[in-house]
Amino acid sequence: MKVAFFGTPEFSIPSLERFSKSRHQLVGVVTAPDRPRGRGKAVSPTPIAEAAQRLGLPILKPVDFDNSDFLEALRAWNADVFAVVAFRILPEAVFAMPKFGSINLHASLLPAYRGAAPIQWALWNGEKETGVTTFQIQQKVDSGNIYKQVRVEISDDDDAGSLGQKLAEAGARLLVETISELETGRLQARSQNTDFATRAPKITREHTIIDWKRPAGDIRNQIRALAPQPGASTSFDGHKIKIYRGEVNDNPIGLKPGELTINDQSITAGTGAGELRIMELQIEGKKRMNTTAFLRGFRPRGVFKLIGEKR
Repeated sequence: MKVAFFGTPEFSIPSLERFSKSRHQLVGVVTAPDRPRGRGKAVSPTPIAEAAQRLGLPILKPVDFDNSDFLEALRAWNADVFAVVAFRILPEAVFAMPKFGSINLHASLLPAYRGAAPIQWALWNGEKETGVTTFQIQQKVDSGNIYKQVRVEISDDDDAGSLGQKLAEAGARLLVETISELETGRLQARSQNTDFATRAPKITREHTIIDWKRPAGDIRNQIRALAPQPGASTSFDGHKIKIYRGEVNDNPIGLKPGELTINDQSITAGTGAGELRIMELQIEGKKRMNTTAFLRGFRPRGVFKLIGEKR
């Protein structure tokens, strides 16, 4: 089949690359416009645009889906199907264009975790399993009929980065399989059971702030969900820090919620239930580092108040 691919972030790249090695014909890629990225804010293409350039594929970067030039160029590709991975919401004028419609890859076992951040919320909620789903795009977001699903185990040490990579690879295989079976006419879609629908809204700044009155296990899951980006944040002794990895302390030392103790070997925080050992962090303006590296450079020792000053 002739496939037009829609995607933007790195999560989309395994799917694009798998299509490029399949028997299907990639006719072009649609992605977001170039924009300032990184610390230097230099204008640069999206990760999927860079991958498409390496593969020598035509690229469209629409600002407005209603633009007549964009729609004309998209029709000219004469694609049989649109494959969509981590992209903007498409209007019906776009998703209904090809003969076989538009197939979306979603990083959850729909109808669970509908929305922009399914990987993060699965980790935040302490799930042991998630998966990927291919479904037919309809007007209501993430509600279309399901084609195929694959379950993926969540390891105890997974964060959003490692789990995202596992789901991207599993999803790439599933998406190509879905379109291959769709071409035969034997693949049947099934409707979603809305009774089991849950939400995965976009992560906001408020989600990144650690509330130390919550249990240690819940805070650990929050940290996993927000690593490597944007990071769970707090502050102590006038320093704003991000925490990227933590472990529940099996030998609590009696810290109150929001107390932080730093000695020569460890950094431990009190929570609403239990304690959390901080294993990897970043002070504002410094690089990300593990606890051992941090303790070599950070001289003060003692008990601190998180989001406060040393006692």
